Amino acid sequence: MGFFSFTQELAMDLGTANTIILHDSKIVVDEPSVVALDRLSNKTLAVGNKAKLMYEKHNDKIRVIRPLRDGVIADFYACEQMMRGLIRMVRKGGKMFSPSMRMVIGVPSGATEVELRAVRDSAEHAGGRDIYLIFEPMASALGVGIDVEAPEGNMVVDIGGGTTEIAVISLGGIVVNNSIRMAGDELTADIQEYMSRQHNVKVSERMAERIKIHVGAALTDLAEDAPEEYVVHGPNKITALPMEVTVCYQEIAHCLDKSIARIETAILQALEQTPPELYADIVTNGIWLTGGGALLRGLDKRLSDRLNIKFHVAEDPLHCVARGTGIALKNIDHFSFLMR
Repeated sequence: MGFFSFTQELAMDLGTANTIILHDSKIVVDEPSVVALDRLSNKTLAVGNKAKLMYEKHNDKIRVIRPLRDGVIADFYACEQMMRGLIRMVRKGGKMFSPSMRMVIGVPSGATEVELRAVRDSAEHAGGRDIYLIFEPMASALGVGIDVEAPEGNMVVDIGGGTTEIAVISLGGIVVNNSIRMAGDELTADIQEYMSRQHNVKVSERMAERIKIHVGAALTDLAEDAPEEYVVHGPNKITALPMEVTVCYQEIAHCLDKSIARIETAILQALEQTPPELYADIVTNGIWLTGGGALLRGLDKRLSDRLNIKFHVAEDPLHCVARGTGIALKNIDHFSFLMR
């Protein structure tokens, strides 16, 4: 046995919108899942926030890529370069050696074997040596603080950037699973389409994201929780002249209605497949909402009213999967649901 440990342990939530890395149970990287590459040499120019500043603003010599789409890797090389850059941020303390890495990575529960293999390969090429995968709803449940090994049914709905993961968990396993490729990105696209159709204004993906953050809602009546109206600037799609449009949360709630209804349907389908004893536990315990989509105003109330089951928004929904992967990393030898 040596005097020094050269193994670095990292937990990673490799998300469509953001990638979060934990080291020693602390969040050390929380950056957008974006990478900028030189179009000629394929050299990495920037990752994370620096790359996002270039998104939709770059010239022909630069490619700015979101390497993950619908929760899975769409561009293998770009994903590998992004992971390398983000891991380098963890190592910026300046060690003289490059330690081998043990990693736990959150992946969508609906991912195919090919997609899981792509995540493993990207992690290995980025420097990982001992790679474990955990399904995101299981990681979410751990992050919320649920005892996943208890003989009791708990349901988690994780609304990320690319996928919505719905799972019933009991005795350390996923009993019922429903993963749909409809989540935050789809809601952003809905807003872009609505602004073009209703107001004749072209808005970028980033502007649509800002609209969603400022006035996004799942209900048309938020009472005292209603946000202030938001002013949008953009070109008229016909004349190209500048426009200023004021949007309120009620019209955004209308434009998101159909997509949110798809999430409702997916939750109902999962509940239909749930064994009666576990269903009774879920009615008693309520259903947990995690992921960035859980922050949509009024979503918990809308779902509670439609399904007659109490929905709880996790305390820190954006970081639940990441914290859950961190807990899994600390208990690698104990949790049997981790995949190698």
